[in-house]
Amino acid sequence: MRPMTRFAWIVFGITTALWATGVGTVLAQSPLRPVTTYSIVARDAATGELGVAVQSHWFQVGRVVPWAEAGVGAVATQSFVEASYGARGLELMKKGLSAQEALDRQVAEDEQRDVRQVAMVDAKGRVAVWTGPSCIAAAGHLVGDGFSVQANLMDKESVWPAMKKAFENADGDLAGRLLAAMEAAQAEGGDIRGKQSAAILVVSGEPTGKSWLDRTVDLRVADHPEPLVEMRRLLDLHRAYDSMNRGDEAMAEGDVAAASKLYAAAAKAAPHIEELPFWQAVTLFSVGKEAEALPIFKQVFEKNQDWARLVPRLPASGLLPDDAEKIEKILAQAPKK
Repeated sequence: MRPMTRFAWIVFGITTALWATGVGTVLAQSPLRPVTTYSIVARDAATGELGVAVQSHWFQVGRVVPWAEAGVGAVATQSFVEASYGARGLELMKKGLSAQEALDRQVAEDEQRDVRQVAMVDAKGRVAVWTGPSCIAAAGHLVGDGFSVQANLMDKESVWPAMKKAFENADGDLAGRLLAAMEAAQAEGGDIRGKQSAAILVVSGEPTGKSWLDRTVDLRVADHPEPLVEMRRLLDLHRAYDSMNRGDEAMAEGDVAAASKLYAAAAKAAPHIEELPFWQAVTLFSVGKEAEALPIFKQVFEKNQDWARLVPRLPASGLLPDDAEKIEKILAQAPKK
């Protein structure tokens, strides 16, 4: 017979304690999986954006903990996680219930409420949070203006106060401030088990009717030795590609100055990504800005000549002029073999 793993011993101890207090009776048919360690839900008062960030010593935490819908609210459901708090919490808030009313209704109906930890913020910035008395210590939460930080399985009780302070003192967009709270938690000791995965979800303040457009940030680190370091890298990349996309939109509207500024921001945010300046050059060339485009093509081709091989394929898709002389002008920017 194999020896029990550390996790198995933890589960065994939890199960024994819960049965002793009576909670085990309602958990008898449910798996004991303490999914999340710490999270934050928040509304940006300036933009109306709603967001959730989470870090855990658990695989793919982003699949179950963060929930958000533009113009409705955001939810983090954790500890011995019950995903229905996310889906139903948003449904109740969409029907007009406040965050507190939505949470109170679900907690009252949940026979396993004592092992849950759930936080909600609605579109008006009203916050509600529940930390069940049987969540694994150290566990607790703090509420601020339009946000809540909550944690369980912490190394020490100073973790969630550090999160609150970091979020309140951080500058920049909502995603960056959410990540700052996560980083502060880890710096304070974080989860007693360590770290494995993380996620950030941010939705726009006003719904467009197209949920895929409402998700302004949706990043997940499924498994990594330093999930928050990787999340910081992904957020920087997200900003680079977002600048690139907004540059294309500006170019389509004929605002060359704004487009150039956005393209430059994208290149600065991710100088190692060759694709960003390549498509910038393609866009510029296609609208007649050849003098601006050719030096950019040259820089890209010097790093990787495969991009030059792609150029002749683009006219058929309408991305470059169907003009052999113009295409040759672009290809002439590639290093001579």
